[in-house]
Amino acid sequence: MRLPLIAPENLTPEQKPLYDEMRKGIASNFNAFKVEAENGALMGPWNPWLHSPRIGKAIWDLTLALTAEATVPDRVRQIVILAVGARFDAAYEIYAHVAVAEKEGMSPERLASLTADLKPVDLAADESIAFDLAYALARGGVLPEPVYRLAVDTFGQDGVNELIFLVGLYAMVSVTLNGFNVPVPERE
Repeated sequence: MRLPLIAPENLTPEQKPLYDEMRKGIASNFNAFKVEAENGALMGPWNPWLHSPRIGKAIWDLTLALTAEATVPDRVRQIVILAVGARFDAAYEIYAHVAVAEKEGMSPERLASLTADLKPVDLAADESIAFDLAYALARGGVLPEPVYRLAVDTFGQDGVNELIFLVGLYAMVSVTLNGFNVPVPERE
């Protein structure tokens, strides 16, 4: 870990409101995995965001917007997030979203494929298209036209926008986690 965790009593006046806002949002949206140290310090991507609160607030606002305004089913979103996390080999991202996916009933076989950066064989049609979109975008370059058209036909333009933004957000989260070497807590 390259940035020390910030205990609540050590937060600056600029960090404190962001910390409070993130804790509130984490409690309602990101509660399937460990996000807080014993002393109340936030772990995962939230710690680097607190170290740079102006940028962290912008990323947090985007995270909340993509969560609150979600129209794509969460089972599809988790496939996209795990595909991106696996591509970047972002350990905390994989840890966190495996926990979310398990809580939602995703099979161990599917999780094994996704975390190995492979396409699961048992995906529904919409899940398959979302995986292909995430897989292609996470490798760089223009999204292939056939994938884009299938995604629009399946999710509508707003749904495709959401998926593309979701890939971008979780690519940024993964790079943040890897750049700051954010550790993974022990599974409970």
